[in-house]
Amino acid sequence: MLNLFCPDLYIKDIYELDLNLIKQKSIKGILIDLDNTLLPWDSKCIEDKMINWTKQCLNEGLSLCIISNNKYDRIKYCSELLEIPAVFGSLKPFKAAFKKGMDILGTQPEQTAVVGDQIFTDIFGAKRMGLYAILVKPLSDREFYWTRVMRILERRLLKILESKKLI
Repeated sequence: MLNLFCPDLYIKDIYELDLNLIKQKSIKGILIDLDNTLLPWDSKCIEDKMINWTKQCLNEGLSLCIISNNKYDRIKYCSELLEIPAVFGSLKPFKAAFKKGMDILGTQPEQTAVVGDQIFTDIFGAKRMGLYAILVKPLSDREFYWTRVMRILERRLLKILESKKLI
C-alpha cells in the first residue's frame, strides 16, 4: 500500500532533475504540477530560469504539459508564457487528469513522468497510473488551506517512508 505514495525520485526542485536520467528511463513526456512545483502558490511571476528550464527540456526532446487543479485563467496564462500545453480543471489524483495529459503529450504510461510537490495528489495519481513519480519540495509555505491540512499527514507519511528506506 505504501508503494502508491512512494515517489520514484525525491528532489529539492525541478532544477535538480537530471534530464539524462529521465531519458535513460525512456521517458518522453513530463506532466508537471503548477503550484509550489513550477511556481510559488498563486503566483504568476515566471522567472527566466524557469523559461530556460522548459526550453532545455524541449531541446532535449522531452514534451511537457502542466497538470493542475488551479484556476483556468492562471493555468492558461502560465501555459502560454512557458509555451507548453496544460490540462485545466484536472482534479488530481483522478486518473482522467493524467490520461488527458498523456493524450496531449502523445505518451504511454511507461514513457511518462509526473513532477509535483504533493504526495496525495501528484504522487498518488502518478503511481495509480503506472507513471514515474517525482516529488519535489514545495517552493513556498503559502498554500491553499486544505493543502496545509494535508501537509500534516504528508509529513508523517514522509517520515514513515524514510524510516523504511523507501525514499
